[in-house]
Amino acid sequence: MMSAVADEQEILSGEAVAIDVQPVGFVLRAAGALIDMAIGFALFLAVTWVQVWLMSEGLLSEHTFRILMISAAVLSFLVLPITIEVAMRGRSVGKLAVGGRIVRIDGGAITFRHTFIRALVGVLEIYMTFGGAAVITGALTARSQRLGDLVAGTYSQRVRTPALPSHQPPLPHSLRGWATIADVARMPDRLARRISQFLANAQRLSPAARSSVAQELAAEARPFISPVPAVSAEELLMGITVLRREREQRALKMSDERAERLSGRRIGV
Repeated sequence: MMSAVADEQEILSGEAVAIDVQPVGFVLRAAGALIDMAIGFALFLAVTWVQVWLMSEGLLSEHTFRILMISAAVLSFLVLPITIEVAMRGRSVGKLAVGGRIVRIDGGAITFRHTFIRALVGVLEIYMTFGGAAVITGALTARSQRLGDLVAGTYSQRVRTPALPSHQPPLPHSLRGWATIADVARMPDRLARRISQFLANAQRLSPAARSSVAQELAAEARPFISPVPAVSAEELLMGITVLRREREQRALKMSDERAERLSGRRIGV
């Protein structure tokens, strides 16, 4: 089971593995919500049109028409979102389009209770205010949470990860033995980006500049490595990058498998 959130973009698994997670941004989340709203309104208008036609044909009384209108609104704006989100394990058509999934604050799978609360509050903040209340709360919260998320304790997590960069340095042959015992700690994001940028552009640097930058980056990275292999600075940077890439791929795979497993157990509870 997931433990507490280490920070807003990192979760610690039960095995104490740090998994980077990102909430869906405000603009993308708004776009996904518009898609879901359009589907809800489309269903409502379709059902309403059928009822109006039946009434015009004398097949419905005015009293029955009013009852069916309320039923159509409940079906379109409450039952439909709940059914889709439960069936798709935290997703909807709009969330699929923007690459998001609704999860608990601790990163775990949501249950029927979370979905019901979000949909119930959503009737007020999305449909009755045409999204105005959701826009205000989403713009003021760090994870773009709408009011329903704040009440239910959920947020929209990005599950569509960007494609890996085309430049993928191979593990140097001299580091294959070291890679089986190496421990590379979590590095500052700025340092990791600088290393990746250096390796991507190393071929364009002059030999002197290439060696100088590699030495500087390797010196900054050594405190995060154990043991430190006796190789050139550039080989060390390549080894670090390969190990971090493999670790992040395993963590992302583990996160997806855990979410799917928990969803299968808990949806409908």
